[in-house]
Order: sequence, then C-alpha cells, then structure tokens
Amino acid sequence: MGTARGHTTRGTYRHGDLRRALLDAGVALARVGGPDAVVLREATRRAGVVPNAAYRHFASRRALLRAVRAAALSALAVAIETELAGMRRRRSRADFARAGLRAVGAAYLRFARTETGLFRTAFAIGAEVPEADQAERTGNSGLSAFQLLGTALDRLVETGVLPAGRRPGAEYLAWSAVHGLAMLVIDGPLCRLAPADADAIGERLVAMVEKGL
Repeated sequence: MGTARGHTTRGTYRHGDLRRALLDAGVALARVGGPDAVVLREATRRAGVVPNAAYRHFASRRALLRAVRAAALSALAVAIETELAGMRRRRSRADFARAGLRAVGAAYLRFARTETGLFRTAFAIGAEVPEADQAERTGNSGLSAFQLLGTALDRLVETGVLPAGRRPGAEYLAWSAVHGLAMLVIDGPLCRLAPADADAIGERLVAMVEKGL
C-alpha cells in the first residue's frame, strides 16, 4: 500500500504542480504567521508529500521563503492595481494624477493592515528576491508596487503637479513615509488604532507627501 501511495503522489505532481502546491502552502503559512512561519517541512506536509520531495523545487527553507516573498510582493502590486482600477475619473488630468498617488498609498496601507503576514514577508530582511524572480513579484500589469508608485509620480510631473526637477528619487521619499506609517500601525504604538482612524491618518499622510514632494 505504501508503494501505491508513492506512485499516486508522483503522478499527481507532474509538470511542476508540486512547486505550485508548495508555494501555495508557503503563502498560506506566511499569511497567518509571517516569514517565520514559512517552514519547508510544514509546506510539504500541507502539500501531502514527504519532505525529500520538495528539494527538487526548493533546495532549502530560504529558497521557499524567497519564492513566497516574491508572491507576497506580487499580491501587493495587484492590490495597488485594483485600487487604481477603481478610481473615478476626475475633472482634470492633474486631479486624476493626484488621485492616483493617493490610491497607491491607500492600497499599500490597507494591504499592510489586512494582509499583515504577507506584508511582513514581502519585506522580510534577508529574503532577497533574485533577478531571476523579478517577474514573480509584479502585478497583472507587469509592474511591481515600487514601479506603480514611480508611474504615479511620473503622472504628477506630466500634469504639472510635481516639478520635473523634484522628481528624481521622489519614490524613495514617498515610500519611506508610507511604509513607516504601515509599520507603526501593524507593529508599533499605533497598532490599537481603529481601521477608520488608520484610514484617516493614512489619507492625511499621503496628502502631506504629495505637498512635500
């Protein structure tokens, strides 16, 4: 009976399905417990295979964590794209560009609060995403969250809201401010804020970033 189960397992995960099953299991672990919860042995257990079966796809726990981090970054990008897609048209291109920057910031902060485990994993120290995995951390548009921020800032320049001379490096300033608030809300002294209050502070922060740039 053990041999029969072994043949069934190999047949079930042909054509790369095991890698996807392990990655899905890793993402589920990260969603609940953050980067520390991404353990290769637990991922194989959830995928229904023995631990040795995973090494063909993920040679180590670190390799799995890198892939899960890429998936988390992709989920963040998709969340921002969804926010941008839901924007209403504004009376002017400048107003629409401003709304785009606000949408990026709002989606980023909401993702940090509602997908905290994935957010922590996306920015886990030491879980760098190699160049070969860059495509795996983008959204449906093929852009990463950081690139979507850059595109929003470019539109501010195109519409005259942001002077071109102040554009270089602006994404680092905006990102630092919004990420800092996200960390204060999920892991810092603002963790007890009601969602509505966190939203209100986030809106004011993004407005401040826009004016400060």
